[in-house]
Amino acid sequence: MLTTYLQDLRREFRGYNAKIAQADIMSGITVAAVALPLALAFGVGSGADAAAGLITAILAGFIIGALSGAAYQISGPTGAMTAILISVIAHYKLQGMFVACLLSGVFLLIAGVCRLGRLVSFIPMPVISGFTSGMSIVIALGQLGNFLDVPLHGEDTLQKVGSLFTYLQQPDTWVRPTAVSYISIGMGLFTIALMLLWPKKWGSKLPASIVAVVVTLLLTTWLDLPVTQVGAIPRTLLPDVRLTLDTIPWTQLSGLLMPAFSIAALGMIESLLCGVAGGRMSGGTFNADRELVAQGIGNMLIPFFGGVPATAAIARTSVGIKSGGKTRLMGIIHAVVLLISMFLLAPIMSRIPLATLASVLLVTAWRMNEWSEIRYIFSKRMKSAMAQFLVTVVITVAFDLTIAIAVGVGFSMLLFVAQSSNMGITVQEVDRKRLQERGVTLSESIGKMQVAYLSGPLFFASIDKLQSVVKENPCDILVLSMRGVSMIDTSGMRGLEELLARLRGDNVTVLFAAMQETVRHSFDRCGLTDVIGAENFYWSTDLALAQFGQQRTETK
Repeated sequence: MLTTYLQDLRREFRGYNAKIAQADIMSGITVAAVALPLALAFGVGSGADAAAGLITAILAGFIIGALSGAAYQISGPTGAMTAILISVIAHYKLQGMFVACLLSGVFLLIAGVCRLGRLVSFIPMPVISGFTSGMSIVIALGQLGNFLDVPLHGEDTLQKVGSLFTYLQQPDTWVRPTAVSYISIGMGLFTIALMLLWPKKWGSKLPASIVAVVVTLLLTTWLDLPVTQVGAIPRTLLPDVRLTLDTIPWTQLSGLLMPAFSIAALGMIESLLCGVAGGRMSGGTFNADRELVAQGIGNMLIPFFGGVPATAAIARTSVGIKSGGKTRLMGIIHAVVLLISMFLLAPIMSRIPLATLASVLLVTAWRMNEWSEIRYIFSKRMKSAMAQFLVTVVITVAFDLTIAIAVGVGFSMLLFVAQSSNMGITVQEVDRKRLQERGVTLSESIGKMQVAYLSGPLFFASIDKLQSVVKENPCDILVLSMRGVSMIDTSGMRGLEELLARLRGDNVTVLFAAMQETVRHSFDRCGLTDVIGAENFYWSTDLALAQFGQQRTETK
């Protein structure tokens, strides 16, 4: 992997010149402009603070950006990760979250070394779209408190929403001046409107989120508005609240394994999907396993600086690609710009209204949804895909990502088994006149001949149907055409052997035609070929009818 990394670096920087460097610098600055408000918002939204999000974006840009599996990947805090961290921090506090981040990095590193990057391709797209939409709902619900400038209580999103409704139902909530901040709501609505209406051609040069932050910050400062603000942002990469070896909650480690796995699973899915999407946009190459190693190393180091877990971010990655970035220096330059912003603008950023950042997250949550995929699923009325999507959304909101992935994939497997068990079986009686036209004459004494055309896998869920159909269509000679049978499992083998024994007891001759090589290999390995007799296998159905029927006629 190290050799491949060095080879990719040489190819990436071959012919590097001032023109390419200028493109990397400009795109890095553009990405930083997009990343700055998002980093602050994701830091606050996760339950940590704005400084944690900013530190994460800086370190991810340096560490993960340098080691990434693609030149175009930009990593940092993301909205999807925020949805998980809300409950992790609520249950285990910041130190617990830091340890979960560290453990998730270990999991990602192991996954990369073991070359498990392709596993994400086994998760159905409706499931991925489902938990993406579920996480967007979790993010949106989690920001209602900051948007309304009211306190929320509870260990998870649903409890916090419940406390919000309880608070709003109090008789004097809407008349007390400080109960619900109408100023914060106004700022939030302004931010949402600006981000939704901001022209795309302007957004490529000046992100709407930056404009919203600047405008609301100026209003808050000049008018001294009574709104909740971000709070102090330390000018250091080593804040007081961070992971150290002596602060590791050793007694909670077993309880943190599942949250760590959730973080690692999301990091894996989001980073690899981002890499594939970025590769299509840029035409560049993507090494999935190296990306996992980079994410693992980054997330093992970030908590020691007080940051939150990082993943590749599709929004920032696409901005970098569209801005003309050519190499991984783009990501590193974006980190440099963020670092400079921390030291120069920390006092100013500390006065940003939380309602503004909450609104940025609300719009981000809306845009997180894969609307084209959702429209496709529901417009085409794909019932199984619709069920997978809706089940995953509900589980994600009600529980967490790990359970949602497990349930979503498990539900998809059950649907697949149910659909596969509906094996296609068409039984046709042999047309003797048609055979005679082809020069094959069969004696009437041969008896009734039928062909059963099979399509689909022959396994435990479909063997019963085959046995039932054959029983309902008695004959003297049965040809099983297996061109459409792609695989057969042990249960299928055993059921087929029982079927053959019963048919032979009824003096029925069974022939096999058009069998795929992999299925024939399974027959050979299980000894079923010897039971059937090699002479009863034919290349095609027509050949089976012609040769076997002719031989039987001559014998008669």
